[in-house]
Amino acid sequence: MPRARVNGLELEYDTFGSPADPPLVLVMGLGAQMVTWEIGFCDLLAEGGFHVVRFDNRDIGLSSYLDDLPAPDLAALASGDLTSAPYLLSDLAADVTGLFDALGFGRAHVVGASMGGMIVQQLAIDAPERLLSLTSIMSTTGDPSVGHPEPAALAGLTRPPAATREQAIEDGVAWFKLVGSPEHPSDDEFLRMKAARNYDRANHPAGGLRQAAAVVASGDRTAKLRDVHVPTLVIHGESDPLIDVSGGKATAEAIPDAGLVLFPGMGHELPRQLWPAIAETIITHAHKA
Repeated sequence: MPRARVNGLELEYDTFGSPADPPLVLVMGLGAQMVTWEIGFCDLLAEGGFHVVRFDNRDIGLSSYLDDLPAPDLAALASGDLTSAPYLLSDLAADVTGLFDALGFGRAHVVGASMGGMIVQQLAIDAPERLLSLTSIMSTTGDPSVGHPEPAALAGLTRPPAATREQAIEDGVAWFKLVGSPEHPSDDEFLRMKAARNYDRANHPAGGLRQAAAVVASGDRTAKLRDVHVPTLVIHGESDPLIDVSGGKATAEAIPDAGLVLFPGMGHELPRQLWPAIAETIITHAHKA
């Protein structure tokens, strides 16, 4: 796959659809590689009339790692001492506009999931002139009073890295089930395939820790989101155990004229059963914008 030089880093990316169509860039979440945007879902968006780009954020997948930076102190960050954060969501947002530049996009539609939703929200704050539309999926504003994880999901998120491939796959399957969609379950074979693919493609837990530090250190975006006038759609699952649906509702309330679409029985994922409905919602919003 190709790589783009962005802000002194290399970002791995690939594309779907015709370069003649409007660009739509997908931004994935904490510790999640670009392949989490499954090919079938990307194809649906491309068939809707977009040149779709997915990429690995810095510190994950096959993009550049920043292992030379000091390890963040998450406890200190949570208490308000932000000095150990190696970078912020604004830096991750600047990577996205850097990717625009590398690919020749003056403006683009952006779709972010989970931490990716936070990144595209920050992008709308920092560089609204580069955006055609914004879609924030299963994300939140950074307001500590909304979007709380359930205790089991928080425990799963902070579980120590596995020591072996076999354990990593087992842990991955358990995680997918924990945050999955109760009304749209995936079979174990598919979940095992995903976990093995993720491990074999790139296993880099240290990068996820630095990304988590960026989320904590970047704080509450609510006040600045009130000044965003990019056409915005918010999508959230009503059964999300990792970022409670209140986070999505707060995002839609903060951004003027934002649309809100809630999917009953959807967890912290994009279940295959809902790909057509989610893709059509994004396509309709982007074309309208």
